[in-house]
Amino acid sequence: MIQTIQNTLQQYWGYSGFRPLQQEAMDSLAKGRDTLLVLPTGGGKSLCYQAPAVSSSGLAVVISPLISLMKDQVDSLLECGIAAARIDSSQTQEERAEVMTQIRAKTLKLLYMSPERLISNGFMETLKHASLSFVAIDEAHCVSMWGHDFRPEYRQLAQLRQHFPDIAIGAYTATATDQVRKDIVEQLQLRNPQVLVGSFDRPNLIYQIKRLSDRNKQVREVMDRHKHESGIIYCIRRRDVDELSAQLNAQGYNTAPYHAGLPDEERQANQDRFINEKVDTIVATIAFGMGIDKSNVRYVIHTGMPKSLENYQQESGRAGRDDLEAECCLFYSGGDYGVWKSLMRDMEKSAYAIALKKLNTLFSFCTGATCRHQAILQYFDQTLDKDNCQACDICLGQLDLIDNAQEITQKILSCVLRLEQRYGAGYTAQVLTGSRDKRILECRHDELSTYGLLADQDKRVVHDWVEQLVGQGYLAKDGEYDTLAITALGVEGLKGDKIPRLLKPTQRPTRQAKVTQDSWEGVDRGLFEALREQRSLIAAKKRVPAYVVFGDAALRDMARLRPSTEARFLEVKGVGQKKAKQYGQIVLETITGYCTKHHITMDMGNSFQ
Repeated sequence: MIQTIQNTLQQYWGYSGFRPLQQEAMDSLAKGRDTLLVLPTGGGKSLCYQAPAVSSSGLAVVISPLISLMKDQVDSLLECGIAAARIDSSQTQEERAEVMTQIRAKTLKLLYMSPERLISNGFMETLKHASLSFVAIDEAHCVSMWGHDFRPEYRQLAQLRQHFPDIAIGAYTATATDQVRKDIVEQLQLRNPQVLVGSFDRPNLIYQIKRLSDRNKQVREVMDRHKHESGIIYCIRRRDVDELSAQLNAQGYNTAPYHAGLPDEERQANQDRFINEKVDTIVATIAFGMGIDKSNVRYVIHTGMPKSLENYQQESGRAGRDDLEAECCLFYSGGDYGVWKSLMRDMEKSAYAIALKKLNTLFSFCTGATCRHQAILQYFDQTLDKDNCQACDICLGQLDLIDNAQEITQKILSCVLRLEQRYGAGYTAQVLTGSRDKRILECRHDELSTYGLLADQDKRVVHDWVEQLVGQGYLAKDGEYDTLAITALGVEGLKGDKIPRLLKPTQRPTRQAKVTQDSWEGVDRGLFEALREQRSLIAAKKRVPAYVVFGDAALRDMARLRPSTEARFLEVKGVGQKKAKQYGQIVLETITGYCTKHHITMDMGNSFQ
């Protein structure tokens, strides 16, 4: 069976091999065994049920929470020549009737629907006559109250076991702690499931975390590195989304806002414009993103802290789904901590305690000096298999440790004590740097022994050190106004028994991440751009997103291999037989024309797999 699946992958998707855990996941499901697969975004989860569905007899039903995700996946499958359809509320009655006809005629291989649709109007009884091969549940973490995106309607999927006792159920998610995994198995009543958990590391993501100083400037610096490429910018509050999107558009950038406060039609229209590359960048709250299958997002920017490391892993993971390099920049401030605490204040007490613990962990992640990839893996009880990830600000040398961390720490902690642990981080930094602010003078804090102890440092740098001490547990924020308090670890720091790692921005030139160097090796960038333009024309004509026609990884492989025949074109990673027939002639003409004009050799080597 696995050989049949491998042939299917080559024929329809143009892939000659498996990525980590794909073979095990596909084999398990094809053999009729319940399966739980946890793979990070971009790890190829969808293929783990799509390829077995095409290779098996019967119809596979895929449960998905969002119409946009269903539409994207069905469009992509149809482009590959696979009989797929969806049933959802956005369709006309005639469209849904046509799908029902296909189900009865048993001509479909994959059918997408929401959990609400599955359990409504006796639909499960209808499916009993459809010769099901298996049921796949996407975004399965939604079934767990411990997950970061709990949806009560997912709990009703437990009915699947009663209606289809002999059908295998596959559950798929990008983010699930051990507790969430156990809850998924219990809630879906999976029987002796094969549980496969991949590495949570996304080596193609380049993490950079900086203190927020000038939001507009910092965001534009990232966008300018990715001109005419797709990106997502996250803001915590709706008003920040509207304000930042308007500012960027006024400055010549091409963005659209997205948040729950917009009218449904406008919100959906903006999402469609982003998916179809009518706008380069979406500026959004966390309401945006789940189920977005856009593979060519080259950057994700957070203009404030997310509320947990799970959320950050999920949101930043929407970049680089095609395995090519992508930039993930998080600009944080101490104020974000207070904003989230305020937004969470109406939560039930035990839920608030869990949420606050997760927020503290995320803050420690922002202010820490550990490799970002390693820190994420540690949170999910995994470890990085190398000393240097070569893809984060710490490992790329963009931040330096200060030499006199013990002295700086003792000065800051002493100042917090002199201020009787009654003031916040910003005020403490002002006192340490010798500010002549009216409030400081009125409170006579200019007379403290710690006043001006760090007058030779920039106030923002000192403020950042204070936040780093909070993140590393030497200080804690307390009460409604986030006043600073010294912890037990802080007492040890005062004595010099414990020394934190304090960071400062480096003045050295930024090194390029290895993943960026590797992904462009051998690629003619001019040809890549020419192929991008050709892809845009094809996509516009077919009215589908550009990445559905060909992903960026396929275009780079074309610009690397520069094939001259259809046989060589099929060697390109991501080119299956239907796409070769549909687009081979026009793409080969583009490649041949460019190479002839620029005197460039064609038919270079074999495709990188």
